[in-house]
Amino acid sequence: MPRVTLLSLQVLVAVVSLVLWQFLATVPILGHTVLPPFFFSTPVAIGSQIIDWFITGVIWKHLAITLWESILAFAIGSFLGVAIGFWFARKPLVAAVFDPYVKMANALPRVVLAPIFALWLGLGIWSKVALGVTLVFFIVFFNVYQGVKEVSATVRDNARMIGMNEGQLMRHVYWPSALSWMFSSLHTSVGFAVVGAVVGEYLGSAAGLGYLIQQAEGVFDVAGVFAGMFVLSAFVILIDILVSMVERRLLVWRPTTTAEVRG
Repeated sequence: MPRVTLLSLQVLVAVVSLVLWQFLATVPILGHTVLPPFFFSTPVAIGSQIIDWFITGVIWKHLAITLWESILAFAIGSFLGVAIGFWFARKPLVAAVFDPYVKMANALPRVVLAPIFALWLGLGIWSKVALGVTLVFFIVFFNVYQGVKEVSATVRDNARMIGMNEGQLMRHVYWPSALSWMFSSLHTSVGFAVVGAVVGEYLGSAAGLGYLIQQAEGVFDVAGVFAGMFVLSAFVILIDILVSMVERRLLVWRPTTTAEVRG
């Protein structure tokens, strides 16, 4: 499917959803409003709130703080996930020893960790970054670990037969195998890095999108809550687009599908 057609269909879904929401929230059906504005607000009110935030400049400070927290969480969590994932995949004994501890750490509810990080690191950005790192790390770690383990034994053995050392194997065999898995995890990790930052802000902070949403919720400003969530969603999509651009740049060796050619 051509990229323009796909984009048009995606925009159409959004427009139809918003129009339907506006209709159900403002036009009574059989004497009853399906989506009462007090509980669901309306797309018009939410859009007005978002425009007001940007025109007055209220949101820029909060957006910058959340962006910085998310970038740090994404970068640190991804780096640790890639490094430790490679290490465990190349050292089976190490992976076997630490396997139960990794599973225990991954099973911990992240929301429970937020107050602990706030106690350890304070209410500044680092408690939010730490929470984001715990979300990003395991996603990247497990994907990179699996990507390295999935290397074709035939390719690996042939590379050794022609005299490749461990460094060359890492560069020409293991790394390309793990890249697809890694970028697959990074697309998911983008959202989780932002979630970590926003949840941390929601539970205790003086700035950020999470703080903005929490303040709106405190005064029953439903339009403000939805406006914060819409800005947050657009924010995640933009970061994901950047990750996709880097992915296309680094995976130039990957065969191009018919759909990508038409796009």
